[in-house]
Amino acid sequence: MLEEKRYEMTLQTLTIIKPDDWHLHLRDGDALEAVIGHTARQFARAVVMPNLKPPVTTVALAEAYLARIKLAMSKAGIAPGSFTPLMTLYLTDNTSPDEIVRAKETGAAIAVKLYPAGATTNSDAGATDLLGRCSKVLETMQRVGLPLLVHGEVTDPAVDVFDREALFIDRVMIPLRKAFPELRVVFEHLTTKEGVDYVKDAQGPVAATLTPQHMLYNRNVIFQGGVRPHYYCLPILKREVHRKALLEAATSESPRFFLGSDSAPHSKGLKENACGCAGCYTALHAMELYATAFDQAGKLDRLEAFASFRGPDFYGLPRNTETVSLHRGSFVIPEELAFGKETIVPLAAGETLGWKFSEQ
Repeated sequence: MLEEKRYEMTLQTLTIIKPDDWHLHLRDGDALEAVIGHTARQFARAVVMPNLKPPVTTVALAEAYLARIKLAMSKAGIAPGSFTPLMTLYLTDNTSPDEIVRAKETGAAIAVKLYPAGATTNSDAGATDLLGRCSKVLETMQRVGLPLLVHGEVTDPAVDVFDREALFIDRVMIPLRKAFPELRVVFEHLTTKEGVDYVKDAQGPVAATLTPQHMLYNRNVIFQGGVRPHYYCLPILKREVHRKALLEAATSESPRFFLGSDSAPHSKGLKENACGCAGCYTALHAMELYATAFDQAGKLDRLEAFASFRGPDFYGLPRNTETVSLHRGSFVIPEELAFGKETIVPLAAGETLGWKFSEQ
């Protein structure tokens, strides 16, 4: 059982320590300004992904991006100190060990992100030779304690899109852990039973983030009544057996599984076209979605550990102290949201959830 029971739960209200989002896309420019307030309202901290154009590959670029995020926060009226963006660096074949040391010493980046080249949005610059050209960087990360965040899919075109995560474990994760057993690794947006089993039993400092969409939906939802592009993300939704395994992992007492929404904003036009972008927008209602999943599993008492404790513990950061609440009640997800000069469609738009988030 949890050592601390700092939440209070009734049939109508769940009060927990304020959570953090350990995997978030904020984009840049007008898009950034449109979405930052949604995350800052629900979370105290968020790990910000570096896959911009161009990608955030150096300390200087991370510091410049952080400055733009803070400016957007100011424009959105977000109180200073109420929300902390945690920056990351984008791993390429040309990343230098010196940049890793600089990131650690300055605190400019909390982690380094591995996008296998071509795996997802803006991943073309990703590493192509992890254990070859990136070995010295990984050795340095292991030495200084800077975590590696992995998008866990192989990009071999011969591999079925639904099998890419399972193959990644055999082809990348196992050799990686053997070569660098003390490297801190987060297997991000886990989607399969194979992934759950691997993370649960792996030796060394390994953890995983879980998204609300992969815990609530299986792949059938993408095709109900036609193709539904706003449920399309990468890694793609999987079979029901995998969804159940993810939900069981999230609601278990294992400290290795924690919240990472992977909220990924794309305009409605970029989602609803002949080659729609991958990504689900959940920043608006992330905690309502997670509460729905935990409620369905009958494990609301485990939500606080998943959302508020395990992430900071893995990263070696203090837990938050302020609290937030979720209340039972009808929350109708908006059909569209403002997104600069365009609009964005949140996940499950138009549907009604049984939880409402509120700040204390």
